[in-house]
Amino acid sequence: MIRLEKRPTPSRAWSLGTPVLAVLLTMIAGGAMFAALGQDPFETIRIIFWDPLFHERFAAFSRPQLLVKAGPLILIAIGLSFGFRAGIWNIGAEGQYIVGALSGAAFGLAFYPSESVLLFPGMILAGILGGLLWAMIPAVLKVFANTNEILVSLLLVYVAEAMLASAATGWLRNPDGQGFPGSRNLARHPGTDNPVPLDPGGKIVGFLERIGLVSDGRILGGFFTDAHVGIYAAFIAVIAAYVLFQKHMFGYQIKLAGQAPRAARFSGVNPGRMVLLCLGISGALAGAAGLFEVSGPAGQITIDFNAGYGFTAIIVAFLGRLHPIGILFAGLLMALTYIGGELAQLMLQVPAPAIQAFQGMLLFFLLALDVLSNYRIRIGRAAAA
Repeated sequence: MIRLEKRPTPSRAWSLGTPVLAVLLTMIAGGAMFAALGQDPFETIRIIFWDPLFHERFAAFSRPQLLVKAGPLILIAIGLSFGFRAGIWNIGAEGQYIVGALSGAAFGLAFYPSESVLLFPGMILAGILGGLLWAMIPAVLKVFANTNEILVSLLLVYVAEAMLASAATGWLRNPDGQGFPGSRNLARHPGTDNPVPLDPGGKIVGFLERIGLVSDGRILGGFFTDAHVGIYAAFIAVIAAYVLFQKHMFGYQIKLAGQAPRAARFSGVNPGRMVLLCLGISGALAGAAGLFEVSGPAGQITIDFNAGYGFTAIIVAFLGRLHPIGILFAGLLMALTYIGGELAQLMLQVPAPAIQAFQGMLLFFLLALDVLSNYRIRIGRAAAA
């Protein structure tokens, strides 16, 4: 008989080391999968993890894309970490990401072709509000009807995807698009595009050149070449979450609610208020990520606008151990698998589902190792009846 026995005090060293071990196990299992598909496993792993950063042919394009891909993952994962730390499971960040993009895009297109400097800030607020209100649906139902926030938030993703298809083919479709689905291109209009704060001739870049971080117009080795507002918002969110979790009473209440719910209630923490706040924050950040994506890299609302960032961010949050700094590095690693995966598809014709399975292995091994962190395996005979 095999059973799991809860450890009295899980090992902190093991808990911190499991993300690294999970990555190594993912490489091993992923290599076996690629070998079964007829690919050289060592070459495929190298292309995914090494070539996007260091290959002389691909790095110039891949390095700027690393932060572009990581930005929304980090922003969404930071929001999810608030709820996950408190034991509140928002699995529908993908829907909040979509609704945030729809809300922000609709706001910008409502004033098209205005080039007002206030238009983009208004789009940001609309995106944040859209994601927040979408997250409030499972939050309110959880507080007042005792529904399961996992099921409600997840099912709302499919509603958001239906709204996205409706917008791309109907109420947000480009009237000059000759009937093709998709909105106007927001990134090509001065009022609605996602601007790059680091102007090559600006004071910030001049300062970076003086301290040696910029050489020949390449910021930090070219990583910030395509940076936009959403990337800087992700870094700000990391800093703000770190300060809140480490220094603020609300961060302590979140931790207490997750680790000892009864003690949290006795100390005055309102469970309903905690649900509303945590889901609201995660929805707002997911909505902001959607707005930054639709006004920047994606450029427009399309049927396939959602790229699964909301679901991948769950992996990022757990890989980063729900810690803001850990999430930052986990987001960069997951973005690397996106870029490297696309490169492997191009160079080796690796199927896209295989890359998705490879990313999913990371969460599988991480959760499996987490079980071993909190439980020990016991083997023995079953007790007599």
